[in-house]
Amino acid sequence: MRAVTKEPTSLTTALQAHIAQAIAARGGWIGFDRFMALALYTPGLGYYAGELPKFGAMPGSGSDFVTAPELTPLFGQTLAAQVGEALAHTGTDEVWEFGAGSGALALQLLDALGGAVRRYTIVDLSGSLRARQQALLAAHADKLRWVDALPDAFEGVVVGNEVLDAMPVKLLARHGGAQGGVWHERGVAWRDGAFAWADRPTDLRPPVEIEGPHDYLTEVHPQAEAFLHTLGDRLTRGAAFFLDYGFGEGEYYHPQRHMGTVMCHRAHQADDNPLADVGLKDITAHVNFTAMALAAQDQALPPGQGWSVLGYTTQAHFLINCGLLPKMELQPLAQRTLAAKLIMEHEMGELFKVLALCKGEPWDALGFAHGDRTHRL
Repeated sequence: MRAVTKEPTSLTTALQAHIAQAIAARGGWIGFDRFMALALYTPGLGYYAGELPKFGAMPGSGSDFVTAPELTPLFGQTLAAQVGEALAHTGTDEVWEFGAGSGALALQLLDALGGAVRRYTIVDLSGSLRARQQALLAAHADKLRWVDALPDAFEGVVVGNEVLDAMPVKLLARHGGAQGGVWHERGVAWRDGAFAWADRPTDLRPPVEIEGPHDYLTEVHPQAEAFLHTLGDRLTRGAAFFLDYGFGEGEYYHPQRHMGTVMCHRAHQADDNPLADVGLKDITAHVNFTAMALAAQDQALPPGQGWSVLGYTTQAHFLINCGLLPKMELQPLAQRTLAAKLIMEHEMGELFKVLALCKGEPWDALGFAHGDRTHRL
């Protein structure tokens, strides 16, 4: 399958050439995880390194997709209740946000938490987004800092909204059924001036056996798992909350989910071809929350120093537990309608999940008081 960029520009042409050169340097083939990393994060060329707007509620803004903080400030104001509880319980006063996007969530959390936060650190690789964040958050400049790497040791409450889904994934393709089928790693080649899919046999496997006689395409998430390992090694005290779209392992690798979950987003339209329009659109994959929880706990740390799973539930349950509904009642109808998308089953309420981890003694966290699904991970 081949794809040619529909709207060639100097930047996309340069990015294509850069990736093609990387493919040539690796003998004509790179894994999809490498392709995804280059498409999104190549300095000066990748999707997240560019100046074009990405986050926004309407296509007319030039944005490609909307995240919950852009949809309504009630998202961050409600999440702040859980973050504030976690700061108090862990005895910390720092928030670390990964992939802060436009800065909207940081603004909502800082406005709501006030003096409970002494320092707010944004970990973001995009220089263009950092400039937007600095402008939006100017009123809180005394508490803010930006870093592009984690220190060897830190403490506080970590927040990641739609961060794990943007981490590069490996694609695994089974040709033939469960009996006698052969697993391949799906990668990318450069043929006749276009990117093309290319499969190679591999010893990699999904974490569960996939039943059925059909071909099957799916993902594994080594980079996100490694991220949680690193976070667990370096966070000495605190908690972490990850909000993203995805499933537990049983649902993620269901036999009927045979097309994988990789999706692209541009101008509020979705497509499933990451080889087209490279650099002009986002590329994501759903999160396997079971793998994330296991990676967090699978650390060579002394007893009591590793992660504990604090809770896992849908975004709808989490936000309702944290007090969203009373906040909605105080809003005009238009704002209530937007906020309702956060919890409606056919919008973000069911597909989006919240995974919470903590260092130290777990507690009965506010956001998981009802509807906790930790037992289903």
